Amino acid sequence: MNTPVLGLVVYLILVLSVGVYTWRLNRTKEDFIIGGRRLGAWVIALSERTAAESSWLLLGLSGAVFWLGKGELWTVFGCVVGAIFSWQVIARKLRIKSEEYGAITLPEYFYKRAGAHGNIVRVISMLIIVFFFSFYVGAQFIGAGKVLNVTFGFPHFWGMLVGAVVIIVYTMMGGFFAICLTDVVQAILMILTLVLLPILGLILISNHGIDISAALTATRNTASWFDARHGWQAAALAIGGLSWGLGYMGQPHLITKFMAINKPEEIGQGKIVAIVWTILAYSGAVLIGIVGITIVQNHLIPDSSLLDAAGQIDKERILPVLTNFLFPAWFAGILISGAVAAMMSTADSQLLVATSTVVEDFYSRALGKKLSPSKMVLFSRIITVLVGVFGFVLALTTKDLIYKMVSYAWSGLGSSFGPAMLLSLHWKRTNATGIIAGMLTGSLTTIIWTEIPALNAMLSVRAVSFGLAFAAVILGSLLSKNTSLERVG
Repeated sequence: MNTPVLGLVVYLILVLSVGVYTWRLNRTKEDFIIGGRRLGAWVIALSERTAAESSWLLLGLSGAVFWLGKGELWTVFGCVVGAIFSWQVIARKLRIKSEEYGAITLPEYFYKRAGAHGNIVRVISMLIIVFFFSFYVGAQFIGAGKVLNVTFGFPHFWGMLVGAVVIIVYTMMGGFFAICLTDVVQAILMILTLVLLPILGLILISNHGIDISAALTATRNTASWFDARHGWQAAALAIGGLSWGLGYMGQPHLITKFMAINKPEEIGQGKIVAIVWTILAYSGAVLIGIVGITIVQNHLIPDSSLLDAAGQIDKERILPVLTNFLFPAWFAGILISGAVAAMMSTADSQLLVATSTVVEDFYSRALGKKLSPSKMVLFSRIITVLVGVFGFVLALTTKDLIYKMVSYAWSGLGSSFGPAMLLSLHWKRTNATGIIAGMLTGSLTTIIWTEIPALNAMLSVRAVSFGLAFAAVILGSLLSKNTSLERVG
């Protein structure tokens, strides 16, 4: 066995060991779904950050910067500000309210917040989560296939299969505890990759006396903030990038972490950890893209190294290609585990949220089925496996890039839940009609707008769907006679 594969095997054994260790910690569905609200600020902050910044960050964003250059920095600004805003405005109030309501899932929170119309809100929430998470989980499995193919030579199918099996197994075994503990390890690996790789790349560029600005100018308008666009097209590029930040408030696998932190008082410490990690991570992804432009433009590595099986350039291969070029094989294996970690840290959280939606919100609450605590945990594990298998099948049948699939899911989830979450916590007039209107507007706008290329080219679906959903929550609440708000207990 060669040294890169050995490093990967050690990493996979480590995360599976966490699943085995945390098996015994899950005595109730609350333990499995939300960790019994027993985890501290550092663990929750790192888990939330790694769940947010999936293979989209290491492969998708670094590849987008490699292809677009400065034009992709609008996305970076939007994401960093959006993450900070979510911790500042959503985290503490949601932690307090969710415990007050006894809610351990996002649909349950909205159910309690919507009063007499809670059942309608719960069903809509469930359907939205299951639909969009299918694409999101599939994107992570595709990321595993790409990384393991480029670095270790695994066929794409087997790379996806290995990643999917490991994620499903340790999530099924350890639930929320396993996810959060492995996320801490994954957060360290991701930062190690995102910091060391661009540093060594910049040193190499400096030693060769290469001008980065010249490389940016020489290829694909990468030195332009607007990708050589003008007028409304330039504005649309900026708005589209910045609109990524709107989605953080509505991602169920992220805001559930706020509900799980040990005490509301620990939110402040968690926010600091999250902000520092986010700035380091996004700076690294940008620099990887810029280093990639410079090294490829100056022919230090051949363009052929970026070709996929069909002979087409796959920009999302730039990170593993650079890692193999810049580092010894044994260390490349360790750093590439960071990309695998990025994929795992998101997919596991999404699997658990989808599981909790089916088990807690549909089976236990909507259908009124009762099981003993141990049987409910077993049922949760079975659903985790089934959801994971469905995501794997979707990954096998799609040809979309990670960036595109994540953008679609991010828009749908962010616009469906983000405006409703923000206004339900900070605007007392918010009621069930407004919440329903916002959820339906956000999800349907995402689906329809994405299917019409002319509209999507005119303005990003992320900005449009969030803006319309925000307006729908306000108008629905103001125009409705429904004043029954909270249902506690």
